[in-house]
Amino acid sequence: MNAVTNSTPTSPVDAALQSQRYLTAALYKFVDLPDYRALREPLLACCEAHQVKGTLLLASEGINGTIAGPEAGVRAVLAHLHADPRLASLQHKEAWADKPPFLRMKVRLKKEIVTLRVPELDPNKTVGQYVKPQDWNALLADPEVVVIDTRNDYEVVIGTFKGAINPNIKTFTELPAWLDAQPALQAGSAKKTKVAMFCTGGIRCEKSTALMKMRGFDEVYHLEGGILKYLEEIPPEHSIWQGECFVFDERVSVGHGLQPGPYGLCRSCRWPLSAEDKASPHYVKGVSCPQCHDKRSPEEKAHLAERQRQVELAEARGEVHVGARLHNHEH
Repeated sequence: MNAVTNSTPTSPVDAALQSQRYLTAALYKFVDLPDYRALREPLLACCEAHQVKGTLLLASEGINGTIAGPEAGVRAVLAHLHADPRLASLQHKEAWADKPPFLRMKVRLKKEIVTLRVPELDPNKTVGQYVKPQDWNALLADPEVVVIDTRNDYEVVIGTFKGAINPNIKTFTELPAWLDAQPALQAGSAKKTKVAMFCTGGIRCEKSTALMKMRGFDEVYHLEGGILKYLEEIPPEHSIWQGECFVFDERVSVGHGLQPGPYGLCRSCRWPLSAEDKASPHYVKGVSCPQCHDKRSPEEKAHLAERQRQVELAEARGEVHVGARLHNHEH
């Protein structure tokens, strides 16, 4: 969409195009919410009343999620959240999309707002040192810093920071075991090791850095606001980010300035797909891709093919078919 300059009046067409854009707000906050179950219904009703879709997770340890919709609707939901004194300081990250990033609205009750399964961990009490995006490059330039990408394998494959270690985990819950297996990150002198961690929006690092602190590491850092904040604030010419950043919505990936990237999503295994992947003989839209083509039975592929057919029929009628679910929400 072409930008409207200050010298040119906004035409009705331009105004209509602007009104059709979707505001995305990614948010999380660790805060004590013992009554989190009672918060669900009013929050869901507010989202539905304002045509806002996405996923929000509520737990006794806080809130996490991403929502999208008309700007006025998203602002109304944020105002609803901020009206709770415990969430008054809740911050969010914004991005714009020309298509709806989400197809449904879910407010889910969870044991954790990001699952690590270390019950004794409390990010409200102990956490690593925040590093602003503007200071991240200098930290990573320190040869004594061990940089760990805490995201899942399908996220790391399309982009990461130069020099970062990829744990090759399929879920965040595998991170503690991976750390256990690293000789350089064990007891003794390694406790003096400087560790820097990062993730998509910052929430996973709240727990991963808290875990490192709990294990006795003194100098533990994490990127404040995550990769998304870095890509939003750091211009490409000063960036050490390589590739795209996977996001848990219909955009699939974003680049610098949080512009939607070129990746699609396999609706079978949810692996991000490049143009090369889509050109593979193993890619069948909605059914398989090079990553999963040999991991599905004929029956599963038949089911997926039928689901894809229903999706395309719905699109032809101008309707929305929810199709496959995206990954569980993680920032």
